[in-house]
Amino acid sequence: MAIIHLTDEAFEAEVLKSELPVIVDFGATWCGPCRKIEPIIEEIGDEYEGKAKAVKCDVEECPATAQKFGIMNIPTVLFFKGGQVVDKNVGAAPKKVFIEKLEKLF
Repeated sequence: MAIIHLTDEAFEAEVLKSELPVIVDFGATWCGPCRKIEPIIEEIGDEYEGKAKAVKCDVEECPATAQKFGIMNIPTVLFFKGGQVVDKNVGAAPKKVFIEKLEKLF
């Protein structure tokens, strides 16, 4: 499963109403660290298919969503469970950091 690219309009259905835990990668195409972690988030989405969801929110394409969740720095990765933010990571990080945070949601 490829990473899902969201719009402000799709955020509620794909993330807030998801029955699975969701990793939301907030970033931008012009951001180097964002480009560095995007393949990592995509790998996690593939590895956890059916158990979790991985989505991408470009802050320029989802400005209302980024503002709603107070995204001030990118990349910021939010971890959702039951429609609520339960963890986050600001800045680039190794894959194991994202996996550890995700595993706490099961």
